[in-house]
Amino acid sequence: METTTRQRSTPVPRTARWGRRARRLVVGLAVLAALLLGTAWTATPGVGDARSRVDARLAAHAGTPVEAEVPPRIAAALLATEDSHFADHIGIDWRGALRAPLGLVSGRDHGGSTLHQQLARLLYEDGATDPMAKARAVVLAVKIDRGWSNLDILRMYLDAAYFGHGFYGVGAAAEGYFGRTPAELDWAQATVLVGLVQAPSAYDPLLHPELARSRQGHVLNRLVAVGTLDRADADAIGREPWRLVEG
Repeated sequence: METTTRQRSTPVPRTARWGRRARRLVVGLAVLAALLLGTAWTATPGVGDARSRVDARLAAHAGTPVEAEVPPRIAAALLATEDSHFADHIGIDWRGALRAPLGLVSGRDHGGSTLHQQLARLLYEDGATDPMAKARAVVLAVKIDRGWSNLDILRMYLDAAYFGHGFYGVGAAAEGYFGRTPAELDWAQATVLVGLVQAPSAYDPLLHPELARSRQGHVLNRLVAVGTLDRADADAIGREPWRLVEG
């Protein structure tokens, strides 16, 4: 009498099933992201005119462009505070992007925007921070990174930024607040000036010196965190006078 041996299928462990699902999900999301990026890339403008847009913005507000080299103190303070991975990313920083959903909900910047993204919003979105503008700025930031050198981007950002009190561009701001060129600013003045780009009216040193002092402290802390200054030097700079031009 023949006996039939039944082949039983080996059950797949639950962890393996979840692993396959997770991989499929990741692949699906990657494909979707690629499709969305391709669509957005086509829908957003080119950025070859970025410098001319900056120059037009400066001309409209009687600003003066940065010289060929960005003053080292201003560059160091700006990058430490606004985009410490500036030299390493492709226009968007995935470390900061993890915080981006908070910004989409609140409409505020929670530290996820690179200088490229901020510049894109200034030049192509009229400073808008709504979710669609932020989404377009992500694509524009990548285009800016591909089309311009880091020095060009840094110069354009400093020329396009508003520093409060009617000063557009770092040249006008340095002259207006301190009666000096950007290259002549000391550490105390440079850290006050850089602190203004986040909220120019709130941190205006002529109108709100205590808030400006607090913001300067944040900039100095960031310079310590990235290793540009040591703690003792930063504390000493924080006690130095600003020598403001009276407004």
